Amino acid sequence: MSTKMVVQQPKPVVMTAGLDEWSSSICECDSLNECCFSVWCFPCFACITARDHGECLCLPLLDSFGFIPPITLSMRVSMRRRYGITDTICNDCVYACCCGPCSWCQMRREMKARLHPVTLFCNKAN
Repeated sequence: MSTKMVVQQPKPVVMTAGLDEWSSSICECDSLNECCFSVWCFPCFACITARDHGECLCLPLLDSFGFIPPITLSMRVSMRRRYGITDTICNDCVYACCCGPCSWCQMRREMKARLHPVTLFCNKAN
């Protein structure tokens, strides 16, 4: 009875976005649960995302005042500065005004991509 021993396993290929770009587009949906949660219970989703970003839990509730949602806009700018993402304030305004839930989903995905890196361990057999 012979056994084969694996000497070398193929290494995983990891594709990442440039460090100065958003890791996902505004309309991308990697988690159906989060996308549905942001659409059906948007205030709760925005508050949880703000809390996880280190802001006051109820801060997004102030977005109802004004034409341009100030908290969504400021959160996008804060996230871009924290992670070194190059984008324009004009894009932030458009996304905050026209695509509120999608904008918050993109910020949530960015936090997951930047704060929860995947660590791969390789166990070598002797």
